[in-house]
Amino acid sequence: MPKRTLTLTNQRGLHARAATKLVKCGQQFSANIVVYKQQQKADAANIMSLLMLAAPCGTELTVAAEGNDAEQALDAIEALFDARFDEDQ
Repeated sequence: MPKRTLTLTNQRGLHARAATKLVKCGQQFSANIVVYKQQQKADAANIMSLLMLAAPCGTELTVAAEGNDAEQALDAIEALFDARFDEDQ
């Protein structure tokens, strides 16, 4: 299962708007996507699960994907993180 460790660099971290963008990004792919914060695990298709991670700016998250388009899904999610969820100017 491919995975990547990404750091939240947007000012508010993984708050409701950012979590919604992450869910929508993942929905474009058939891969199952899971986000880990240390020992906590969240389904990337479930906004409440993502919010329960309570991940502020600077938090390292590991994103894992399983399925035919897993690498493409991880590329898209990494691009979303790199763009700071299109929030910060």
